[in-house]
Amino acid sequence: MTINKTKTHILGFPRIGKKRELKFALEKYWRQEISQSELLDVGSKIRIENWQLQQQTGLDFVTVGDFAWYDHVLGTSLLLGHIPKRHQHGFPTLDTLFGIARGKTATGCGCAAGDMTKWFNTNYHYIVPEFSADDRFTVSWPQLFEEVAQAQAAGHQVKPVLLGPLSYLWLGTEKDEDPNFDRLSLLPRLIAAYQHILSKLKALGVEWVQIDEPILSLELPTNWIHSFKLTYQMLRGYSKLLLATYFDDVTSQLDKIVELNVDGIHIDAVSSPSQLSQVANAIPNHWVLSAGVINGRNVWRADLASWLEVLTPIKALLGERLWLASSCSLLHSPIELSQESKLNPEVKQWFAFAHEKCHELSLLARALDGEDEAKAQCRTYSEVIHSRQKNTEVNNSEVQQRVNNTDFSNSSRTVSFSQRKVLQQNKLQLPLYPTTTIGSFPQTGEIRTQRRDFKAGRLDKTSYDAAMKAQIRDAIARQERLGLDVLVHGEAERNDMVEYFAEHLAGFVSTQFGWVQSYGSRCVKPAIVVSDIYRSQPITLEWASYAQSLTDKPVKGMLTGPVTILAWTFPREDISKQEIANQIALALRDEVDDLQQQGIAIIQIDEPALREGLPLKESQWEAYLTWAVNAFKVAAGSAKPETQIHTHMCYSEFNHIISAVADLDADVITIETSRSDMALLGAFEAFNYPNDIGP
Repeated sequence: MTINKTKTHILGFPRIGKKRELKFALEKYWRQEISQSELLDVGSKIRIENWQLQQQTGLDFVTVGDFAWYDHVLGTSLLLGHIPKRHQHGFPTLDTLFGIARGKTATGCGCAAGDMTKWFNTNYHYIVPEFSADDRFTVSWPQLFEEVAQAQAAGHQVKPVLLGPLSYLWLGTEKDEDPNFDRLSLLPRLIAAYQHILSKLKALGVEWVQIDEPILSLELPTNWIHSFKLTYQMLRGYSKLLLATYFDDVTSQLDKIVELNVDGIHIDAVSSPSQLSQVANAIPNHWVLSAGVINGRNVWRADLASWLEVLTPIKALLGERLWLASSCSLLHSPIELSQESKLNPEVKQWFAFAHEKCHELSLLARALDGEDEAKAQCRTYSEVIHSRQKNTEVNNSEVQQRVNNTDFSNSSRTVSFSQRKVLQQNKLQLPLYPTTTIGSFPQTGEIRTQRRDFKAGRLDKTSYDAAMKAQIRDAIARQERLGLDVLVHGEAERNDMVEYFAEHLAGFVSTQFGWVQSYGSRCVKPAIVVSDIYRSQPITLEWASYAQSLTDKPVKGMLTGPVTILAWTFPREDISKQEIANQIALALRDEVDDLQQQGIAIIQIDEPALREGLPLKESQWEAYLTWAVNAFKVAAGSAKPETQIHTHMCYSEFNHIISAVADLDADVITIETSRSDMALLGAFEAFNYPNDIGP
């Protein structure tokens, strides 16, 4: 046995199954096509397969408790017996969980679903816990304890994972009638529930519990920071606690963290490599340091040789107290690269999905423990990364020269909005309150079948184009019958507002099975940015021009903005996100110019991801918003004064970014307000938003 062996683990594994088995089982259950026992069997098989994979790849711990039927935050609510009052109908069941998530159960009973929002700055969504002053927490949902016992019975060294009490509170919302109610006041009751959970895990023989407190990477109010010390004093005396943080660095809170009564800390060394040495030198002598060195949020092969060099002095300092892990849960990663049979082999070797990331951890740990063969394998493994950096197809000199020659900080349109508005009205002759739609019409089963047959070669391009044009004719005719003023072509040809552009821009690749969970049964398959991005030919021009030929009314050209394309794909790691956004912006700029040259007088550039791209730390917002706004302005910058630029956003609130939204200088912004009873308009009114707006 190796002395001072480096232990390995992951913070969580994808729960959807290699072939999205959970998605299809959930949807069948909701349609009452399978029984609950059949659904439970699918979940059990996925968990068993995930545990076996972790063991077979050589990880020291098997993570348990990361599986969720819909969302792990909602799963935590069930574990704590914390059910919204409108869903309290006796003992909570699986249908209770689905009722909270979806607003209805398999039997059709319904009441308002819980709110859903983004999990930090990822593309995963969680169901928001609701708090009121009379809330009580009762541990009665047995899923976690049953899964621990199941994994132990299979011979695994288990490490249960819990969402920590302070992060659970922070991620919720207050629903009390008393405007002065503070959900932090519920902490003592919540601590008691966590004590109950930890005592049950200790009784099961669990040595280590991973307790996630990702809010430690935020810039927290002082009272929340101070609450950590009391909380973890009260949670002492059960299983050992590994306090897990991720998505950003925690050095600003480090002096408080090292005072906590825990047994170790996990940090995200991918998002913030500089914190690794600082944390290693600051932690108490009995703590372990779990270094998250394998990126859980992206698909790229890790540079194991470089990590070996970085970690060697940390290993010398900490010995067996150094553990290796994924940076965060692998929930955000596709599952298995070996399924991808259509990727270019050279490109494919650049990637590592969840399965491969587990192998990376084991190999790196063996190298760190001094195995010469493992060290050699790490060097060989990293050679692929170094050869990619020299690939002329990855680094396109023409694209880079164009980016370098563009002044992104001085990209405003040359004519003011007030002047543009006059020119646009003279051209468009729109009524005082023009009507339009956001852009996309429903993707019917017929449309999906036609696209699937076209991609599979069962439908030739001529027939496919004819089918899409028939859909466009129908969309235009419907809008004209309704009397709308500004029309859209309906986007029948688009599978997804980002994937469509990724398929038509050089620099992206798409996968067959690179699915990740967005929420519940919804999975997305993000494209991957593999090289410098450019537009080789028009993307939307054919469809927009055809639609415009069918009507005398203006038809909007429909583009997805550079920040949203970036946010909803897997980005490169060798250049900054800002540089990727700039490349996309220049490609879209050419598309805008082609559209207006062909008579498209209104062009909409959607940026629904502008707000969600904000860094976790508010002190970094200004820098991000500066380059994000500049990228939009460059994309729209080829528009003539008489060409009307629209944008669309659908946020829950605008107050933090309203100035940046105004800086976009779009002629018209349309915002989704139906779910907020028009309340969002208040931010624009208070700010005195200068351009036109459409709720």
